[in-house]
Amino acid sequence: MENLELIKLAINAREMAYAPYSGFKVGAALLAKSGKVYLGCNIENASYTPTNCAERTAFFKAVSEGEHEFEKIAIVGGMGDNLSDSCPPCGVCRQVIAEFCDGDFVIVLGTEEKVLEYKFSEILPLAFTPKSLN
Repeated sequence: MENLELIKLAINAREMAYAPYSGFKVGAALLAKSGKVYLGCNIENASYTPTNCAERTAFFKAVSEGEHEFEKIAIVGGMGDNLSDSCPPCGVCRQVIAEFCDGDFVIVLGTEEKVLEYKFSEILPLAFTPKSLN
């Protein structure tokens, strides 16, 4: 699947975001190696701590349906109806990605006009992974 197509799916997922407190809406589209795409949006909570990010929503949906191998994820976000040029995953989401993906996993950020691509190893060097426990 092309990066722009994945970005468009993430933009659609962003429409479902529940962000009444921050107003910052995020959408994610996670491509599994099976070819299936799992969408996620951020879901806020008044006490903030139970808030779940779009990336983790997509990963948890995929894992709950039996997927454990992934190719790439597109992430978009911004205040209200505006998209930021780039919305990188937070530290907690990076750790969830590290659980299921290696350093070659692709992170796609941006908008329909500007698409950025990174390898996971670029955005989380020295990640603590399941291999760290060996």
